Amino acid sequence: MITDEREQLLAYIRQQRDGLRFAIFGLTDEQAGLAAACSSLSVGGLLKHVASTEKSWIDLVAQRQRPATGQDDYMEGFRFSPGDTVQGVLARLDEVAAETEAVIRSIDDLDQPVPVPKGVPWYPQDLDNWTVRWVLMHLIEEIARHAGHADMVREAVDGATAFELMAAAEGWPATPWLQPWSPAAV
Repeated sequence: MITDEREQLLAYIRQQRDGLRFAIFGLTDEQAGLAAACSSLSVGGLLKHVASTEKSWIDLVAQRQRPATGQDDYMEGFRFSPGDTVQGVLARLDEVAAETEAVIRSIDDLDQPVPVPKGVPWYPQDLDNWTVRWVLMHLIEEIARHAGHADMVREAVDGATAFELMAAAEGWPATPWLQPWSPAAV
């Protein structure tokens, strides 16, 4: 049982990242780049985007300058490009996760202000600061949204669903009502 607020928020972020890890579990590099139906989203692209977005928010918390990017860079962040690998996007997600935990643990007060960047159309112009707590809650929501997208794309790729994948990734035994995913089951 976690009773410390900071640890609870970090645990929820880890749990949402796990949803992404389960969605990509067992996919080949080729499958990780497949899009479902009319969308261009792929499981691998969603993991790339989440890692980039989380890093961006933690850079704001740490008040680090980031290079300016344009719409093309933003859209490229959703693509699982030739040369990308499942192993590579998972390693990047792990790297960002470790940095998030280190930065957040270095902050004494979750009410510490986080300046709202000005001149960015999707940020509120009438607000000067968020708090570190607000940023963590936003990251939970952002990662969870994309984990849900990844679940849907994964199911379209090979029919695998979240609980089957979680069971396989965590080594759960088969039961009459839940069979862990395996490539042979597809």
